[in-house]
Amino acid sequence: MNYHNITKDDMLNGDGLRAVLWVAGCNHKCKECQNPITWDPSGGLLFDDKAKEELFSILDKDYISGVTFSGGDPLFPGNRDEITSLAKEIKEKYSNKTIWLYTGYLFEEIKDLEIIKYLDVIVDGPFLIDEKNTQAKWKGSNNQRVIDVKKTLEEGGIHEHTN
Repeated sequence: MNYHNITKDDMLNGDGLRAVLWVAGCNHKCKECQNPITWDPSGGLLFDDKAKEELFSILDKDYISGVTFSGGDPLFPGNRDEITSLAKEIKEKYSNKTIWLYTGYLFEEIKDLEIIKYLDVIVDGPFLIDEKNTQAKWKGSNNQRVIDVKKTLEEGGIHEHTN
C-alpha cells in the first residue's frame, strides 16, 4: 500500500485531534475530488515500517483522539488487506483511540469486510459535486453519511454519528 501523507494534529477529519493517513488508490474518481493526486495506487510513497512508526509516534500522544484513514480510498481493493491489518494493530495497541475511515463505497457494500469490526466511524459514499455542502460536519456532500459503526452493527440499520 502506498500513501501520500500523514497529517498530525488534524481537527477536520473526525472527532478531536487526530492523525490522518492519506492512502493512495481510488477507483471512484469523483468529479471535483479534493485529492485527485491520490487516485493512482502506485503514487506517493510505500507505507513501510518507518511510516508506520511515524503514525504510531503520533498516536502515542495522550492528546491525540485517534486516527483517520482517508485518501484516495482506504478500501480501494489493493489497500484492503494492509489497511485491515493496520486497523487491527491500532485497535489492539491503542484501545482508547478511535478509528475513522472515509470511503467512496456505501456501508451496505462493505459491511461484511473484516475491517469493519475495528472501526468506530465510517464516512461513506462518493463525493457528489451536485450535493456539495461546505457547512456539513465531517463530510463533503449531503449524500455521504457519518456512521457510528458500533451502534449500526449492534442495533441494525444505519446510525449516524453525532457529537
